[in-house]
Amino acid sequence: MKVKWFGHAAFLLVASDGTKIIADPYIPGCFDNALCYGQISETADAVTESHDHDDHAGGRMLPGRPPVLRGAGEHQVKSITITGLDTAHDDAAGAKRGRNTVFLYCIDGLKIVHLGDLGEPLPAAVSSAIGQVDVLLVPVGGYFTIDATQAHKTAEALGARIIIPMHYRTGKCSFQIQPVDQFLQGRVGVRRFGTSEVEITKDKLPAAPEIWVLHHAL
Repeated sequence: MKVKWFGHAAFLLVASDGTKIIADPYIPGCFDNALCYGQISETADAVTESHDHDDHAGGRMLPGRPPVLRGAGEHQVKSITITGLDTAHDDAAGAKRGRNTVFLYCIDGLKIVHLGDLGEPLPAAVSSAIGQVDVLLVPVGGYFTIDATQAHKTAEALGARIIIPMHYRTGKCSFQIQPVDQFLQGRVGVRRFGTSEVEITKDKLPAAPEIWVLHHAL
Protein backbone atom coordinates (compact mmCIF):
# COMPACT_ATOMS: atom_id res chain seq x y z
CA MET A 1 0.00 0.00 0.00
CA LYS A 2 1.11 3.55 -0.74
CA VAL A 3 0.18 6.63 1.26
CA LYS A 4 0.59 10.13 -0.15
CA TRP A 5 -0.06 13.33 1.83
CA PHE A 6 -1.31 16.20 -0.30
CA GLY A 7 -1.50 18.56 2.68
CA HIS A 8 -3.82 19.38 5.61
CA ALA A 9 -5.97 16.23 6.06
CA ALA A 10 -5.94 15.11 2.42
CA PHE A 11 -4.35 11.75 1.56
CA LEU A 12 -4.19 9.36 -1.35
CA LEU A 13 -4.33 5.66 -0.39
CA VAL A 14 -3.34 3.20 -3.11
CA ALA A 15 -3.75 -0.57 -2.82
CA SER A 16 -1.33 -2.98 -4.49
CA ASP A 17 -3.92 -3.69 -7.21
CA GLY A 18 -4.14 0.02 -8.04
CA THR A 19 -7.41 0.85 -6.24
CA LYS A 20 -7.27 4.48 -5.13
CA ILE A 21 -9.05 6.33 -2.34
CA ILE A 22 -8.67 10.04 -1.63
CA ALA A 23 -9.47 11.02 1.96
CA ASP A 24 -10.66 14.51 2.96
CA PRO A 25 -9.64 16.53 -0.11
CA TYR A 26 -9.68 20.28 0.51
CA ILE A 27 -10.88 23.16 -1.65
CA PRO A 28 -7.78 25.26 -2.42
CA GLY A 29 -8.00 28.82 -1.12
CA CYS A 30 -10.91 28.10 1.21
CA PHE A 31 -11.56 30.22 4.28
CA ASP A 32 -10.26 33.41 2.65
CA ASN A 33 -7.10 31.65 1.46
CA ALA A 34 -6.17 30.45 4.92
CA LEU A 35 -5.65 27.07 3.28
CA CYS A 36 -3.58 27.44 0.13
CA TYR A 37 -2.30 23.98 -0.71
CA GLY A 38 -2.46 23.33 -4.47
CA GLN A 39 -5.25 21.74 -6.47
CA ILE A 40 -5.37 17.93 -6.25
CA SER A 41 -5.13 16.47 -9.75
CA GLU A 42 -5.01 12.75 -8.87
CA THR A 43 -7.83 10.47 -9.96
CA ALA A 44 -9.52 8.07 -7.53
CA ASP A 45 -12.04 5.25 -7.41
CA ALA A 46 -13.81 6.92 -4.49
CA VAL A 47 -13.48 9.76 -1.99
CA THR A 48 -14.17 9.75 1.74
CA GLU A 49 -15.12 13.00 3.48
CA SER A 50 -15.22 13.18 7.26
CA HIS A 51 -17.56 16.20 7.26
CA ASP A 52 -18.75 19.00 5.00
CA HIS A 53 -16.32 21.84 5.81
CA ASP A 54 -14.44 23.15 2.78
CA ASP A 55 -11.01 22.10 4.08
CA HIS A 56 -12.21 18.47 4.05
CA ALA A 57 -14.96 18.31 1.43
CA GLY A 58 -13.46 19.05 -1.96
CA GLY A 59 -14.40 15.78 -3.63
CA ARG A 60 -16.61 17.53 -6.15
CA MET A 61 -13.56 19.33 -7.53
CA LEU A 62 -11.53 16.18 -8.28
CA PRO A 63 -10.95 14.89 -11.83
CA GLY A 64 -13.63 12.50 -13.01
CA ARG A 65 -15.98 13.36 -10.13
CA PRO A 66 -15.44 10.09 -8.19
CA PRO A 67 -18.20 8.93 -5.83
CA VAL A 68 -18.06 10.56 -2.40
CA LEU A 69 -18.63 8.48 0.75
CA ARG A 70 -19.79 10.21 3.91
CA GLY A 71 -21.17 9.18 7.27
CA ALA A 72 -21.31 5.93 9.17
CA GLY A 73 -21.61 2.62 7.34
CA GLU A 74 -19.68 0.04 5.35
CA HIS A 75 -18.55 0.28 1.75
CA GLN A 76 -16.58 -1.85 -0.69
CA VAL A 77 -14.51 -0.06 -3.32
CA LYS A 78 -12.92 -2.78 -5.43
CA SER A 79 -10.34 -4.40 -3.11
CA ILE A 80 -10.69 -1.84 -0.30
CA THR A 81 -13.17 -2.23 2.56
CA ILE A 82 -14.17 1.06 4.20
CA THR A 83 -16.05 1.55 7.47
CA GLY A 84 -17.32 4.94 8.62
CA LEU A 85 -17.79 5.52 12.37
CA ASP A 86 -19.67 8.46 13.83
CA THR A 87 -17.89 10.85 16.21
CA ALA A 88 -18.04 14.56 17.11
CA HIS A 89 -16.11 17.49 15.65
CA ASP A 90 -15.95 19.08 19.11
CA ASP A 91 -16.10 18.36 22.83
CA ALA A 92 -19.82 19.14 23.05
CA ALA A 93 -21.28 16.15 21.19
CA GLY A 94 -21.25 18.11 17.94
CA ALA A 95 -23.14 21.15 19.24
CA LYS A 96 -20.33 23.52 18.22
CA ARG A 97 -19.09 22.13 14.90
CA GLY A 98 -21.27 19.15 14.04
CA ARG A 99 -20.46 15.51 13.52
CA ASN A 100 -17.31 13.88 12.19
CA THR A 101 -16.79 10.51 10.55
CA VAL A 102 -13.73 8.42 11.37
CA PHE A 103 -12.89 6.12 8.46
CA LEU A 104 -11.29 2.69 8.77
CA TYR A 105 -9.77 1.28 5.57
CA CYS A 106 -8.66 -2.34 5.14
CA ILE A 107 -6.02 -2.35 2.40
CA ASP A 108 -3.59 -5.16 1.56
CA GLY A 109 -4.04 -6.72 4.99
CA LEU A 110 -3.39 -3.40 6.76
CA LYS A 111 -5.79 -1.40 8.93
CA ILE A 112 -5.56 2.33 8.29
CA VAL A 113 -7.62 4.90 10.19
CA HIS A 114 -8.23 8.53 9.19
CA LEU A 115 -9.63 10.47 12.15
CA GLY A 116 -10.88 13.45 10.12
CA ASP A 117 -11.57 16.41 12.38
CA LEU A 118 -12.03 14.40 15.54
CA GLY A 119 -12.69 16.92 18.29
CA GLU A 120 -13.36 14.66 21.27
CA PRO A 121 -11.62 11.76 22.99
CA LEU A 122 -12.28 8.75 20.80
CA PRO A 123 -15.44 7.11 22.20
CA ALA A 124 -14.84 3.69 23.71
CA ALA A 125 -17.39 2.09 21.39
CA VAL A 126 -15.61 3.48 18.34
CA SER A 127 -12.19 2.43 19.63
CA SER A 128 -13.51 -1.07 20.28
CA ALA A 129 -15.05 -1.28 16.81
CA ILE A 130 -11.76 -0.28 15.21
CA GLY A 131 -9.44 -2.48 17.26
CA GLN A 132 -5.68 -2.33 16.82
CA VAL A 133 -4.50 -0.11 13.98
CA ASP A 134 -1.48 -0.41 11.71
CA VAL A 135 -1.47 3.17 10.39
CA LEU A 136 -3.14 6.17 12.05
CA LEU A 137 -3.68 9.49 10.28
CA VAL A 138 -4.26 11.83 13.19
CA PRO A 139 -4.98 15.57 13.56
CA VAL A 140 -2.54 17.21 15.98
CA GLY A 141 -3.05 20.97 15.65
CA GLY A 142 -5.72 21.43 18.30
CA TYR A 143 -8.48 24.06 18.54
CA PHE A 144 -10.68 22.61 15.77
CA THR A 145 -9.60 19.06 16.63
CA ILE A 146 -7.93 17.08 19.36
CA ASP A 147 -4.55 18.52 20.37
CA ALA A 148 -1.09 16.94 20.50
CA THR A 149 -1.60 15.33 23.92
CA GLN A 150 -4.98 13.89 22.98
CA ALA A 151 -3.57 12.68 19.67
CA HIS A 152 -0.90 10.66 21.46
CA LYS A 153 -3.48 9.16 23.81
CA THR A 154 -5.63 8.17 20.83
CA ALA A 155 -2.67 6.56 19.05
CA GLU A 156 -1.82 4.60 22.20
CA ALA A 157 -5.42 3.48 22.69
CA LEU A 158 -5.51 2.12 19.13
CA GLY A 159 -2.06 0.55 19.35
CA ALA A 160 -0.98 2.28 16.17
CA ARG A 161 2.33 1.12 14.73
CA ILE A 162 2.77 4.04 12.31
CA ILE A 163 1.40 7.46 13.27
CA ILE A 164 1.22 10.13 10.56
CA PRO A 165 0.33 13.61 11.86
CA MET A 166 -1.95 15.88 9.84
CA HIS A 167 -4.11 19.00 10.21
CA TYR A 168 -1.44 21.27 11.64
CA ARG A 169 -0.16 24.74 10.75
CA THR A 170 2.35 24.99 7.92
CA GLY A 171 3.48 27.67 5.48
CA LYS A 172 0.37 26.83 3.44
CA CYS A 173 -2.08 26.69 6.33
CA SER A 174 -2.57 29.80 8.44
CA PHE A 175 -5.37 28.45 10.66
CA GLN A 176 -4.87 29.26 14.32
CA ILE A 177 -3.71 25.77 15.12
CA GLN A 178 -0.36 24.45 16.32
CA PRO A 179 2.48 23.33 14.03
CA VAL A 180 3.65 19.73 14.24
CA ASP A 181 6.53 20.51 16.64
CA GLN A 182 4.44 20.23 19.80
CA PHE A 183 3.30 16.74 18.77
CA LEU A 184 6.91 15.66 18.19
CA GLN A 185 8.47 17.23 21.28
CA GLY A 186 10.25 14.70 23.49
CA ARG A 187 9.15 11.72 21.41
CA VAL A 188 11.30 8.83 20.27
CA GLY A 189 10.80 6.95 17.03
CA VAL A 190 10.27 10.07 14.95
CA ARG A 191 11.12 9.72 11.25
CA ARG A 192 11.08 12.79 9.02
CA PHE A 193 10.61 11.98 5.36
CA GLY A 194 11.64 14.46 2.69
CA THR A 195 8.85 13.13 0.50
CA SER A 196 5.06 13.16 0.45
CA GLU A 197 4.70 9.45 -0.33
CA VAL A 198 5.65 6.24 1.47
CA GLU A 199 5.02 2.56 0.89
CA ILE A 200 3.85 0.41 3.79
CA THR A 201 3.59 -3.37 3.91
CA LYS A 202 2.38 -5.66 6.66
CA ASP A 203 5.67 -7.51 6.93
CA LYS A 204 7.72 -4.34 7.36
CA LEU A 205 5.74 -2.60 10.08
CA PRO A 206 7.97 -1.23 12.87
CA ALA A 207 8.22 -3.34 16.01
CA ALA A 208 7.58 -0.27 18.19
CA PRO A 209 5.34 2.70 17.34
CA GLU A 210 6.88 5.30 15.06
CA ILE A 211 5.82 8.79 14.04
CA TRP A 212 6.27 9.40 10.33
CA VAL A 213 6.32 13.06 9.31
CA LEU A 214 5.63 13.52 5.61
CA HIS A 215 6.22 16.59 3.47
CA HIS A 216 3.07 17.89 1.83
CA ALA A 217 2.91 17.22 -1.91
CA LEU A 218 1.10 20.43 -2.80
